[in-house]
Amino acid sequence: QVQLVESGGGSVQAGGSLRLSCAASGLTYCVAWFRQAPEKEREGIATILSGGGNTSYADSVKGRFTIFQDNAKNTVYLQMSSLMPEDTAIYYCAARYGGACPLMKFMYATWGQGTQVTVSS
Repeated sequence: QVQLVESGGGSVQAGGSLRLSCAASGLTYCVAWFRQAPEKEREGIATILSGGGNTSYADSVKGRFTIFQDNAKNTVYLQMSSLMPEDTAIYYCAARYGGACPLMKFMYATWGQGTQVTVSS
């Protein structure tokens, strides 16, 4: 089974930027980023199809976050800009190997360990 390793989290002030990385040990079909804030449900925020590069975003991050990939490195990135305190969460990447590329956590079987992002006001 493919393993996913996230990196790039940290602490930043509101309005700042961070780039998260999700390195996969093998090929994937669809990679998604999710986040989970304390006492909240895990929320899907962005997806990318490994082949065509089609992307989708949750309304909460549209226009501020960009998902992109480096196929040669089997790595998917999440560029986060104009960060707000409400973006504070643990960020996870997840992978699927066929079918659609939805923002629904129950559709993903492979998950990384997560990386903490903290945005201060």
